[in-house]
Amino acid sequence: MILTLDLGTTRTKAVLWDGGRMVASGDATVATVHPGPGRAEQDPHEWWASVVEACATLRAGAGHAYGAVEAVGFAAARQTFVPVTADGTPLGPAIAWSDRRGDHAGAGAGSVASKVAWLRAHEPERMSAARWIVAPRDLVAWRLTGVAATDVTLASAAGLRASPRLDQGEGLDDSLLPPVLASDAVMGAVATSELGLRLGTPVVIGAGDRQCEVLATGASPTTPMVSWGTTANVSIPLDVLPDPLPDGLLATRGARGGWLLEGGLSAAGALVAWVAGLTGASVAECMAQAALSPPGARGVIALPWLGGARAPWWRPDAGAGFLGLGPAHGAGDLTRAAVEAVAADIARCLEAGGTAPVALMLAGGAADPTWVDILTGVVGVPGVRRRCADSASVGAALLVTDIDLGDINPVVDEVVPTLAGYYRSWRRVSDAAAGAALAVPPAPAFTVSG
Repeated sequence: MILTLDLGTTRTKAVLWDGGRMVASGDATVATVHPGPGRAEQDPHEWWASVVEACATLRAGAGHAYGAVEAVGFAAARQTFVPVTADGTPLGPAIAWSDRRGDHAGAGAGSVASKVAWLRAHEPERMSAARWIVAPRDLVAWRLTGVAATDVTLASAAGLRASPRLDQGEGLDDSLLPPVLASDAVMGAVATSELGLRLGTPVVIGAGDRQCEVLATGASPTTPMVSWGTTANVSIPLDVLPDPLPDGLLATRGARGGWLLEGGLSAAGALVAWVAGLTGASVAECMAQAALSPPGARGVIALPWLGGARAPWWRPDAGAGFLGLGPAHGAGDLTRAAVEAVAADIARCLEAGGTAPVALMLAGGAADPTWVDILTGVVGVPGVRRRCADSASVGAALLVTDIDLGDINPVVDEVVPTLAGYYRSWRRVSDAAAGAALAVPPAPAFTVSG
């Protein structure tokens, strides 16, 4: 039996695996608060509390099987962090990846390095008291094992360790990172009874959520991984990075060596949730209505940059918007336009990476037919779905065990694009709208006082 803990931005998920079979799961929400313009923070104490809650739910569903856990592994949200003392005490609230302190135009916008530089300038007492900065996974694993560590994927995503594209000489200081381990390393053993696990159970440190999803989908240079969640992401695994790096994409370490070329968008599910909040419908209702809106959303074109434009644009000053609205449009049209705009940015990221994919390996969001139909139509290639929608949890399990991918997460179907012809023409309109919106020169760097 293997227990995986996936610490995401909005929820923590615990999954119990018996070989290639998911036995039971449990989850808990994690709140992000916005105490001021451009700020996004979390309570770091809530990370452990969410793990306790998720494991309690899992234990209730799994029964005696939970007591047979032989190893624990992690998948981890990246670029959310909190400064801590040498004994792991958090120094104030955690800064979420979506926080805009330290933003500037360019592919390093919003990196951990830029936020650390902001903290040093504006909250020097907080940083002077810090021994390390740690991600949610790092702090939870520390409490579970008593060992302070991070892994190579989170270290590379942080930008504190000099790496391609993020080495901008701003805030680079890897002495702020706890010891950096390989993603499949046993970091320690369970040293607390709070989760109901046997003391001494081995704990594998695991990897970033995107790296885990790449493992879980079997992505390759010609079949990159696309994920839909709070945001959306495209990841292209490579053994060797191109030189020079493509504009608009970041490079991070893979969980089993090599690299990922990544295009991370600012909002996907969060954009739909925002539309739901505006219209009074639920997210599920919005997506159901979007399926009834025709391709092109009856003339509505969206700019999906809620919280600034990330890959491939890197314009933190850009904002979301809708063009072509009329009194007859409703929540379904707004939602479909939003999803189409996210798919267009995914396509632009693939184009920036210089790849001509033969298919897309679908991670988060693979079960939503509206998203998959729009994505495959806009990119113009099939989408491959595997059995388990929780790709990050699958990847965490694969880092713990040597089970074959085909056993734990076999391919179940391939979605052939049916709207590619329409979306080829639609892209010209979408590209023109995006280009016009971004033609205005970047605003001065976003700052937050206080």
